[in-house]
Order: sequence, then C-alpha cells, then structure tokens
Amino acid sequence: MKIASPEEQIGPCAGFTVLDFSSMVSGPLCGQNLGDLGADVIKIESLSGDTARWLGPPERAGLNGFFTQHNRNKRAIALDLKSEQGREIAQELARRADVVIENFRPGVADRLGIGYEQLKQDNPGLVYVSISGFGPDGPYANQPVYDLMIQGMSGMMPIQGGDGPPQMFKSVIADKNAAITAASCTLAALLARERDSGQGRGLGQHVQVPMLNAYAQLTMPDNMTTESFQPKPEFEGTIPDMFRVWECSDGHLVGMVILDKQYQGLCDCLGREDLAQDERFVEMGARMQNNHALNEILAEEFRKWACQELLQKLREHQVPFAPVYDVQDFMADPQVAHNRTVFDAEDPQGGTTRYIRHPGVYEKTPATLRRHPPRHGEHTDEILLEAGFSAEQVAGWREAGVIA
Repeated sequence: MKIASPEEQIGPCAGFTVLDFSSMVSGPLCGQNLGDLGADVIKIESLSGDTARWLGPPERAGLNGFFTQHNRNKRAIALDLKSEQGREIAQELARRADVVIENFRPGVADRLGIGYEQLKQDNPGLVYVSISGFGPDGPYANQPVYDLMIQGMSGMMPIQGGDGPPQMFKSVIADKNAAITAASCTLAALLARERDSGQGRGLGQHVQVPMLNAYAQLTMPDNMTTESFQPKPEFEGTIPDMFRVWECSDGHLVGMVILDKQYQGLCDCLGREDLAQDERFVEMGARMQNNHALNEILAEEFRKWACQELLQKLREHQVPFAPVYDVQDFMADPQVAHNRTVFDAEDPQGGTTRYIRHPGVYEKTPATLRRHPPRHGEHTDEILLEAGFSAEQVAGWREAGVIA
C-alpha cells in the first residue's frame, strides 16, 4: 500500500467525494475502503463524536486504537444535525457528493433531513448507501442490532461449537463483513452510474445493505449444501469433518488434504506409508466417506510431532498446512512481512502508527495511505470553506454551537 501525500490524485476512486455519516465499524470501514482507493471521504460526526472515539485505551494524540483502524484516509467535520443550520450544511455538502454512507437505524436519517428521498432532489446522481441490521422494513427493522445478534441468527454458532455449546467469533466479523459488502455495492452502483451514457450523472440510487444478508452470504453457502435441492432428497453417507485444529506436542496446526497426491505426501511426512495403501483412504471419495475414522488415526499421529518440525516436512511435500498464530506471531510471519500486510507509517501528530493494508494490489491505480485518521472536527473549517461558505458564516456557526 503506497504512502502518498493528501494531494496525490491516484487510485480507482480518485475524484469521487464520499460523505460518511456512519459510526462504529460497518459504515466507517466501508468509507475507509473507498478512501484507500482514492476517494475524498468526509466523516461527518455529531458534536460529541463517533462513539468509537471513546471506546477506551490505548490512546495517543487524540485518537484511540479502535477508531484508528477504521478511519484512515478521511477528513472530519463535527456538525449538529439536530439543528436547522446543521442540516442545511449537511444538505449543501451532499449536493456536491457522489456517495453518502449511513448506518443509522431505519428512519433516523429521514428525520435528520439527510435521507435519500430528500438528498436526491438536488443530487439525482447520488449513490446513497444504507447499512442496517435487518433491512429497511420487516418484523425486526426497528430493533437495535449488534454484531453478535447477527452471528447468533446466521446458523453458524452451533457449527462453531461442534459437540459443545454454540460459539461465536470473538470479533465483530458481521460488522466488518457488512462494511466490505457495502464497499463492493457502492463500487457497483458507481460503475452503473458511470456507464449510463444516457443520463450521465443522473443515475443515482439507494443501496440497502442489511448485515443479516451480508453475513448470510459469507457464512451460509457451504453450510447450505444439504438444503440446495428442494424437497430435500435422501442421501447416504456422512458430511466429512474437514475443519479441524490438529494438536501437536507443542502447539497446533491447521490444514486439510483433498487431493490424492496431498494425502500421499501427508502419509510420507508422518511415516505412515501403510495408511497410503489403506483401501478406506487411498482415494478421495473413500476418504470423504471414512473421514471420521481417518481423523482419529491422524490425530494420534500429529501428537507425536513438534509443530515446526512437522510443518517443515509438510511444506516440503506441498501438503497444505499452516501454524496457528496469535496476533504477534502473525505480524512476525515472513510472508506477512513480504506482503506488507501490516505496515507502519509516521503520523506527524501521533508518531508511528501501525495499520492493516488495503487487501487489493493494483498494477496501475494503487491503494494509498494519504491521511491518518482525523481528530474530532479536525477539518471542519477547511471543508466548509471549500464548499463555498464564508469565514464569517463558519465563525458564527461555531459560536452558535452548530459546528465544532
């Protein structure tokens, strides 16, 4: 990920302006993705700020670690949307924008005067992206939603728990997945607008991204295997247990063998050539049918080996296994270092700041880090003056408590 100056106009979204009215994770991470791709992302916060700013330590130079990881490549303005003047300012900024992102509960944006139906009157080409828990309507539409609720409803937690109680991912994975999905949907809507030679910039649209839908797309396809055909046909055999953590003498490995060549290599590494000739396991279809029996045998064999010793042999034989890392191990891995998956950059106000890079690697339009996460209201004056408001207006609004 290239480190560039704020003025450099590179990236596939260079030239687009995004207003980010969102808070916490799903909307901010969506906006950050678009910012990485070159868009000018303006984060519009309340006078008290995005809740993520106050989630706790570690903190440095007006930022905390949580907010930092979801809000780079943005400018920030603090605005009272509950005041008439605040709403008018937001509406003026929206007239100049290409994209609006919001993750309010359904109906809140409309009450604040920044809903799609109102904003599109002056900006018919606006791509308006709404991220919600369940969607804009339906029996749960007005219920408050947190990530773990979507995890609970998705069908994955019993699978994660296996023979024990249901288990969730101890990460806001549904929120983050909604963000990535919303960024993809935003790009699709912008592409449709740019391709519309008849209407040009007039082809805007409202894009709804329910977290429930997005997480279902992430987790359910492989778990819907037995539901694919309706009515459900009868079938023989068992579903193989492919997702296992393999215990070694000093740690754990993860991996699986699918191809016959991989299975032969695994047997060689373990010194169990007899398993390579066992008719229950020698061919892929038979291994799938007898997967549980094979796993019991392999589990005993893995416990005889130290992780690194066995992993080296497996890699030499092109057998797909990997170590189980904690966060520090991950950052120290040589492939992670080679990819610059984690990188450091110098923030003039806060010193060295560590980020996870944008995942795509673009030959001609690279993703960039142009701005570190903004402090609360850091660019309020700059943004308003750019929008055509006078210095006297800005000073008056600040005195009246409309902006900060």
